[in-house]
Amino acid sequence: MSNFAFHGINLAISTPFDESGKIDYGRLESLIERYLAVGVGGFVLSSGTGMHVYLSREESKSLVAFGAKVINGRARIIAQTSALLVDDVVELTRHAADCGAGAVMVLPPFFEGPADDDGVFEFYSSVARAGVPIIGYNVPQAVGVEITPSLLRRLCEIPEFLAVKDSSGDLASQAALIRTGLPMMNGADPLVPYAMYAGVGGLIWGGANFAPKTCVELVAAAQEHRWDDAREVWRILEPAMSLIWQGDYVQSVYAAAQMTGYGAGNPRRPLSRLSAGKIDALRRALGDLVEREKAL
Repeated sequence: MSNFAFHGINLAISTPFDESGKIDYGRLESLIERYLAVGVGGFVLSSGTGMHVYLSREESKSLVAFGAKVINGRARIIAQTSALLVDDVVELTRHAADCGAGAVMVLPPFFEGPADDDGVFEFYSSVARAGVPIIGYNVPQAVGVEITPSLLRRLCEIPEFLAVKDSSGDLASQAALIRTGLPMMNGADPLVPYAMYAGVGGLIWGGANFAPKTCVELVAAAQEHRWDDAREVWRILEPAMSLIWQGDYVQSVYAAAQMTGYGAGNPRRPLSRLSAGKIDALRRALGDLVEREKAL
């Protein structure tokens, strides 16, 4: 599938929760408006950072519908529609398209699903019957399935298969995928500037929740090939982007966003708040970002 339309930042927006652990739709609307105001051009609803795995199917559908209604054509929309059952993926995918999503992000088969290339190809071929552009999700450390360059070439023979998001965190592996010349999206926070320099098509970025202004500035510099400027901005972002990747990713993004003024409440159980020691380390890693986000 051609006509890749997801260049730049596609924010894997955190799902806000209230004190009782329910989705806080009022806060979600407020956050979307603030992210739009600073120049975020795309959103991933029900993302991994948005705790997709801990949302019920109905909650995910409601979240996508509400988020898309708020965005109302002002930004690109990707919805994650991953599920264990293919029929559930197809149902969620059709619902996302009905709500206005331009593409869906789908994990390969997981939890004892087929891990061989034939099985992965058959899975995405089945999802494709929904008739919606598909972004595959390469995160082998989490699901045990790797999308290799040869498998990516094969998957792109499926008319609906648009691109793959690589969250492996391995720059060499991502570079090999980029060299195929097929649409690629980076999903690993510490690799953002390197991936853009290597020619990645777009970004699905969870860490941008807590530093949207600075992340937009970095991407603009990179897209304009102002690499000296991009390096200076990355110098500010890198400590926090690297730290969150080292563990407790979702909890760290929620905690960092709280510190920079983009709070989405606490992550839903079974995830818990960060320990005091990790909070202190995160605050140090954020450094000037807190004030910078307010000043830009």
